[in-house]
Amino acid sequence: MSSEGNAPGSRVTMHVVSSLDGFIARKDNSVSWLDGNGSVYEAGVSISQEEIAAFIKSIDCYVLGSRTYEHALELGWVYGDTPTVVVTGRNLTSTRTSVEFYSGDLKTLVHDKLAPRFRNIWLVGGAMLSQRFLELRLVDDIRLTVAPVLLGDGLRLFGGSLAEERWNLKNVVAYKNGFVELSYSACSR
Repeated sequence: MSSEGNAPGSRVTMHVVSSLDGFIARKDNSVSWLDGNGSVYEAGVSISQEEIAAFIKSIDCYVLGSRTYEHALELGWVYGDTPTVVVTGRNLTSTRTSVEFYSGDLKTLVHDKLAPRFRNIWLVGGAMLSQRFLELRLVDDIRLTVAPVLLGDGLRLFGGSLAEERWNLKNVVAYKNGFVELSYSACSR
């Protein structure tokens, strides 16, 4: 286990989509560039709706920051009834019973609250929360999807505060829409 003491069998996967130049949102926090550009990569793979549904069903819990939560509500809630923890210091409300809010120590969140209950935990944003999880070594796997677009400016995926750290490449998948998914696991720590 690469992270510091997650419950046996429990894994935290950081999933993020980035532009080719390393941004996850425009300066105004918009993500409309994710809609694609109509490009087709003929050698890429396609995924059926059944495969997508089966994969999503394998995720036990989502963790996201408050801005990602607000984007998800605006764009259409994609997390279904899967338990979702929103890390925030703000006083937010939800009409969804699957959403709970957390403010406090991230190691306590992962080790004491999530890992004993969930095996497959997905951290899905935002940038600051993802960077903090990485700094605390709470991430076991990274799934980085690179979109075929250059934004030129915006919110950086990784800020300059992270220390050098090696990750093992597990898989690369190129999709017909031109997006490429890179899957990494943490090296032994």
